[in-house]
Amino acid sequence: MNDPQTTPAPEQDYGRQLREMNEALLISSVRQHELTEQAQQAKAALEQSEERLRHTNAKLVERVAELQQANAEIQDARRAALKLMEDALQSGQALETLNAQLGESEERSRTLFAAAPMAVFVCDRNAVIQQYNQRAAELWGREPVCGVEQYCGSMKLWLPDGSLLPHAQSPMVEVLRTGIPARHVEVFIERPDGSRLPVLVNIAALKNAQGEITGSITSFMDITERKRAENALAVSESRYRRLFETSQDAILILDALTGKIQDANPFIEQLLGYSADELIGKELWQIGFFRDKTASQVAFLELQEHGYLRYEHLPLETKSGQQVEVEFISSVYVVDRKQVIQCNIRDITDRARLERQTEAQAAELTDLHHRKDEFLAMLSHELRNPLSPLLNAAHILRLQKDENPIQQQARTVIERQVGQLSHLVNDLLEVSRVITGRIQLNLERLDISGIVEHAVESARPLIERRRHELFVMLPADPIWLQGDAARLEQSVVNLLNNAAKYTDEGGQIWLSVEPEGAEIVLRVRDNGVGIAPELLPRIFDLFTQADRTLDRSQGGLGIGLSLVQKLVELHQGTVAAASTGLGQGSEFIVRLPVLRSPERQVNMTSTEAAKPAVQTWRVLVVDDNIDGADMVATMLQMSGHQTRTAYSGQSALEMAGEYQPDFVVLDIGLPEMDGFEVARRLRQLPQLKDVRLIAATGYGRDSDRQRSKEAGFDYHLVKPIEPEALQKLLTLTAQERAEE
Repeated sequence: MNDPQTTPAPEQDYGRQLREMNEALLISSVRQHELTEQAQQAKAALEQSEERLRHTNAKLVERVAELQQANAEIQDARRAALKLMEDALQSGQALETLNAQLGESEERSRTLFAAAPMAVFVCDRNAVIQQYNQRAAELWGREPVCGVEQYCGSMKLWLPDGSLLPHAQSPMVEVLRTGIPARHVEVFIERPDGSRLPVLVNIAALKNAQGEITGSITSFMDITERKRAENALAVSESRYRRLFETSQDAILILDALTGKIQDANPFIEQLLGYSADELIGKELWQIGFFRDKTASQVAFLELQEHGYLRYEHLPLETKSGQQVEVEFISSVYVVDRKQVIQCNIRDITDRARLERQTEAQAAELTDLHHRKDEFLAMLSHELRNPLSPLLNAAHILRLQKDENPIQQQARTVIERQVGQLSHLVNDLLEVSRVITGRIQLNLERLDISGIVEHAVESARPLIERRRHELFVMLPADPIWLQGDAARLEQSVVNLLNNAAKYTDEGGQIWLSVEPEGAEIVLRVRDNGVGIAPELLPRIFDLFTQADRTLDRSQGGLGIGLSLVQKLVELHQGTVAAASTGLGQGSEFIVRLPVLRSPERQVNMTSTEAAKPAVQTWRVLVVDDNIDGADMVATMLQMSGHQTRTAYSGQSALEMAGEYQPDFVVLDIGLPEMDGFEVARRLRQLPQLKDVRLIAATGYGRDSDRQRSKEAGFDYHLVKPIEPEALQKLLTLTAQERAEE
């Protein structure tokens, strides 16, 4: 069965949505401030430009009026000159000079008029167009006929509210009637294509020397960009105000100089119970955000220095005395060339409660996880304790030469079932260590062929019992990798056992190893039951098995393949499964990185150690399980060693001082005085300074091995102790002493 997937609680989902909404609102608010600032800057620039244009226009109007007045005066002077010419022929030369000067003045006037940067046109007393410049024609989109058309060159005039402004009611009519200038009049002119252009108009009357109105001069300029900026600003302000008013966060706007509240959105009343009117003009400490004015000033100075201030969990008291927990975020920005402070206050009372619940649940889960580990360790210990004497008893029976067929069959069954149970316990503890990341690899340079050979020998009993054919194909030359020999061998054994279990008796299994580029590829293929398509994607999930039957003929806990995947990944490799369907067999493919150019071309897994001469040792066996202690002692005696047995820590100490053993096989889980304490006391006895201590225990975690080492043990063996493993340890010790 699969572990259930953890589904986020609704409160967590709500909390995540609140965070996302807050982030979106904050981003929108910041963007709003940026847009507002940009719009204000654009507006200021346009206003400056308009002011300059208005000034230029006024100057131009005054200049044109002066020129018109000068022209009238010139005309009067010309008439006077002609009269004088009639009276005095000698004045002809002076008259010619005066005419030349007048011509030059008129030319300058026409040049200035045409080159004006804004649209300008002149009408007579009857509003008939007399003259206009190129810019006016561009804005009108046409060239009106001078001396014929009246008022202006626009087809129609429109007011800003969209209503039609008849030409006969335009401001020019009033200027021609009263002589009073019309300044900064905003209208829309309609062009021939139907488009409307917003313009700003200034109109002044033209007068002769006698002060009589002789016409008008009009200047106008395109204000499309200014209108666009104003509209963008209005939209921006509207959007900001809408967000401000509808936000589900409380928002306060403060004066950056005094720290006093200038504005508050409606949600603040829902959160704290204060209306906007109650808040305006107050400082934050006065409504409970800080414990006193001094603390408020310290926070205010920090905000001024960094431009940003945030409190994750700020406890507040509402107007009614209710306690709430909020997230407080404050920042400084500029509006209308003036710094303001915006404070966003989000109610996180529910979120904080959920966080505390989550933390409490996490603590509970951690405690449950710890208790689970303790339970597994205790379970392994309790299961291994009876397994150890069973395995040793079976080994003793195997050493008997007069074993009859029935005894042999019974002994074989015992060995097989004890081995199977031991394998299940080891896998259960191993996968727990791998999943929690508490496993450490003993990395060394290895030849993959040696790993496979050892794995085949370990899996061969199950393969032979089910009468399968095994075909092994290994490369002729060594292929080196960096890995943990025991873990890699365990992975290959699990794959072979899986193939053997899920292949009907008399089936076939293929194991091959070959290099592919920078990888070693190991394949285990069978012609067994195959894998259903719906099971294939989760075949490596923990506790995953094919459909169970009542007889559970395949056995196992469904952790073998998951363990293979975890161990292979720890070696920077991958494992994949393939099957064309039920009844079509299956294939597992392991890929591991090749180790390039090893320093020592030595097969670390297949080199045979030199066999030392047989050495007889004095061994003290200590275990409160009498059957277990006796079976180990008997097994060692049959291997030629001398033994004594003790069933408690105190008796072991007394016996060790007298017996002076070479080795002490010591159970850790002794009553009254545990094995760690016994080991520490043995190390304090001078006569036992050379004794080798072997921890024999059902606890096999890394922490258990470390604790054994700290207590003075030389070796740590996990029950059930394989007789061959114990004998091998004694033999290696003899070899080490011989080398000394």
